[in-house]
Amino acid sequence: MPQIRHRIIRFSVDHPRLIVIAAILITIALIIPIPNAVIDTDPENMLASGEPVRAVHKEIKEEFSLSDFLVVGFVGQTDLTAPDFIERLGLLVAAVEEMESVVTEDIWAPSTVDDIYRTPDGTLVIGPLTGPRTGWEDNQPSVAAKIAGNPILRGKIASGDGRAVALYIPLESKTYAHDVSEQVKAEMAAIGGFGEYHIAGLPVAEETFGTEMFRQMAISAPLAGILIFLLMLIFFRRFSVVASPMIVAVMTVIWTMGLLVLLKFPLHIMSSMIPIFLMPIAVLDSIHILSEFHDRYQQSSSRRAAITSTLEELFAPMLFTSITTFVGFISLVSAPIPPVRVFGVFVATGVAVAWVLSMTFNPAYAMLLPERVLARFGRLDEGRSFLGRLLPRAGRFAAKARIPILVVSVLALAFATVGISKIVINDNPTKWFKPAHPIRVAEEKLGEHLAGTYEAYLLFDATGTADETVKDPAVLTYMEGLQRHLEQMPQVGATTGVTDIVKKVRFELKDGDPAANSIPNNAEEIAQELFLYEAAGGDSEDLYKFITPDGGKAVLWLQLREGDNLAVAEVVQATERYTRTVPPPAGLTFAWGGLTYVNIVWQDKMVSGMRNALLGSFAVVLIMMIILLRSVILGLISMVPLSVTIAMVYGLVGWTGKSYDMPIAVLSSLTLGLSIDFAIHFLKRGQEIYARRGSLAATLEELFEEPARAIARNIVVIALGFVPLLFSSLVPYITVGVFFLLIMGLSGVATLFILPALLHVRGARALQRWGAVRVRDDGTIDEMAVLAQSGKETVA
Repeated sequence: MPQIRHRIIRFSVDHPRLIVIAAILITIALIIPIPNAVIDTDPENMLASGEPVRAVHKEIKEEFSLSDFLVVGFVGQTDLTAPDFIERLGLLVAAVEEMESVVTEDIWAPSTVDDIYRTPDGTLVIGPLTGPRTGWEDNQPSVAAKIAGNPILRGKIASGDGRAVALYIPLESKTYAHDVSEQVKAEMAAIGGFGEYHIAGLPVAEETFGTEMFRQMAISAPLAGILIFLLMLIFFRRFSVVASPMIVAVMTVIWTMGLLVLLKFPLHIMSSMIPIFLMPIAVLDSIHILSEFHDRYQQSSSRRAAITSTLEELFAPMLFTSITTFVGFISLVSAPIPPVRVFGVFVATGVAVAWVLSMTFNPAYAMLLPERVLARFGRLDEGRSFLGRLLPRAGRFAAKARIPILVVSVLALAFATVGISKIVINDNPTKWFKPAHPIRVAEEKLGEHLAGTYEAYLLFDATGTADETVKDPAVLTYMEGLQRHLEQMPQVGATTGVTDIVKKVRFELKDGDPAANSIPNNAEEIAQELFLYEAAGGDSEDLYKFITPDGGKAVLWLQLREGDNLAVAEVVQATERYTRTVPPPAGLTFAWGGLTYVNIVWQDKMVSGMRNALLGSFAVVLIMMIILLRSVILGLISMVPLSVTIAMVYGLVGWTGKSYDMPIAVLSSLTLGLSIDFAIHFLKRGQEIYARRGSLAATLEELFEEPARAIARNIVVIALGFVPLLFSSLVPYITVGVFFLLIMGLSGVATLFILPALLHVRGARALQRWGAVRVRDDGTIDEMAVLAQSGKETVA
């Protein structure tokens, strides 16, 4: 290790131009492919392509020719099913039918759906909903009345009072949702007179998030970088010197993202956050280097000597902080979510790149600076600065109040444990936007007036039953019973199935007898009613969206007012309870599909995968710390700030009622990497100082000089540097910003107060390495042995 360290440092100092030119050339080469990045914002791709739930979801969509819908809802104070508004809506539908990426034949609107009725002479007729009923003469019902009398349309195409009307636009692919929604807005503006309208649906939420995500990243990340730069400028007072860490951070981001694109990985929701994660990580080592160099430069006879001694001092701590951070993120390869694995691998790659650039580019850059630029660098009297006055006092306080500090820490862990028990695991792509965002407002308004904008599908497979068909009265009766059961749930706005077609046809054929509004107990009658539906003008393509042509399978559509994973999971659980309480016909099986169900599956996998990754990396980091510090006890002590930080952060999540969602799950890796970084610098530097001074008190006193200032600067720079994220319009970015503040604040406080307290409680052997020191029988340290074993001369 020493030889490798010396070679790296010597090469960086001896060949600065070569290193800078090579870094620039690599940056240019890797920035070129970035504009060609493929963007993938589909949460469905959070699961591997071969995942069973994706296969079932795809099978349901293909067998029943189902599409993902964009929902356009209109809300007014009058009856929107009146002829004038329906006519205007018809013009919009005609325009939508001309749009590319729209499945024209499957558009649901008052002007495209069918009315099912019986003529006075007993003929079943299926005709346009907005047209007059044949043979009804002057008794023509309103459009609202027709919708209210049709269970297939009731609450879906219009509200009961007619003050809300919906247009469902099926898409060839949900990736077109945002573009189609923009075209629809333009058409409505051209036609005019639509009043209050809302555009909703998971596809448009996901695609709009993708569009805004990259816009926000293009704004927030540079703003965060600028603020980090300004804070470092305040600390180190030299623009040209502070530029080096920012160049390292920018190069780290470019190299990492360039490699990601070059290797043909798409930019997913997860990978879009890589620059935000790497920016603070990339400047951590540079701040430590600048802090140490700041103190050494004026004491040294040459710039070269100051740089060399700085890197010699910091090489081991920075190497291990980078390795532990690397381990924290690379552990995500064990997660069962492909984008999470990609995120983990490339953040870990960025960590490695940042370390290499910190150890090479920083010294090379410093060697190329004119001497006049560095003339006054380091002359600031650190003892008179705010941190210079505050930190030694903090160190003395930690020594005196060690027992109260540890008691408070234990109480904080107890508080956090209770909070963790309150955590609710939940997510919803629609809620990645702020409450006032049009998509959130659309979800709320349309859920209030209509059946909801979220879809789920429940497949009934009767191929294993005695009759091998869902047309069996027992199967359809069971389906209807389950429908009525689920419709009692507040989040279920409506259910639609072949049962509704059978019941509606039977009801009309029986002269509107309420008793006939039920499933017949005769299979032949069911088959006849479905035949009559088609013979009367019913589109077989519409029928086959609920039942397969051979009758072996049927799908139940569920329209949900809420798309939270918890709400969808409750529907799934209610279905499972029903099937246990009311056993289905023998051989009848069920399977779930729909984007809402896919979302709960990938979240469950992500949460369990993140938990396992965090526990695994925690164990690996503990082992590494024991090896680095050459002490089991000190290794355990080093994990205390990390443990307190993780516990407190997630405890606060539970206490505040914030849902445990995708960003929070991923940020656990960042918590581990940043928290252990401070502990490594504190304890590793402490061991080196202790080997030189042989006194715990003197060691801690020196630790709260430059080492503590470097840690404090990192805390301030990173915590405040990402404040711009708090003003983002996207909730995940806000979450990242808040977590940066919490992680940096809590881990910094834990390091600067809990570690000294624990070291004082541990006593004379606190910083003892394996075989590195001897303790006399009376508990005092043999300082001559310490000095001899450290290879240092005794200082009189």
